[in-house]
Amino acid sequence: MIELEVFPHRYLKAETTEKFLNSAYSLSTVQRVVIHGESLPKKVGYGPAKGTPVNHSEKKEITVRGVPVELMLQVGRLWVLLDDESEIEKIDEICKDLFPFGYRLTKGKFLRNTPTVTDFIKYGESAVNDIDKRLLSATDPRSKFDSSVALIPKSETNE
Repeated sequence: MIELEVFPHRYLKAETTEKFLNSAYSLSTVQRVVIHGESLPKKVGYGPAKGTPVNHSEKKEITVRGVPVELMLQVGRLWVLLDDESEIEKIDEICKDLFPFGYRLTKGKFLRNTPTVTDFIKYGESAVNDIDKRLLSATDPRSKFDSSVALIPKSETNE
C-alpha cells in the first residue's frame, strides 16, 4: 500500500473536491481517500452568535460515484491510499488539472493502521478487533460516526 498526501495551496471549493474525488476513485489502484480540513459546523459553538446556524457557501452536498455526501468541512488536505505506485502520475495529472494555484504531492505514511486508545474508547474493546482496518483514522473521536464517515463503494458489483 502506498499513501499520498495531496496538499493544495488553497482550501478547495465543493465542486473541486467533488471532481477530485470522482477522478481519483475512477482509478483502479485507489482504495481510499480521506479528506481533512476546517470544520463547517451546523451551528455556531461559542461567542455572541452561539446557537445560530452557520450559513457557509461551501457547506454543500456533493456526489461521489453516485453516493451523496454532505461536505461538513472545507477541504485543505487529501490522503490517497493506493495499491501500488503505478498510478501516482495519474494522481499528479488530476492535481495539475484541478489545482492551478499549486499543490504539494508527498509520498509517505499519513494514516494509521493500528488501533489507539481513542479507537478503544470510540468503538469498544471487542469491536476494535473486528473493525475494518480502513475505518481506523477515518473519524474524529468526538463526532458521531454517521456524520463524519461516508463509505463509497469501489464499484457497483461489490460492497
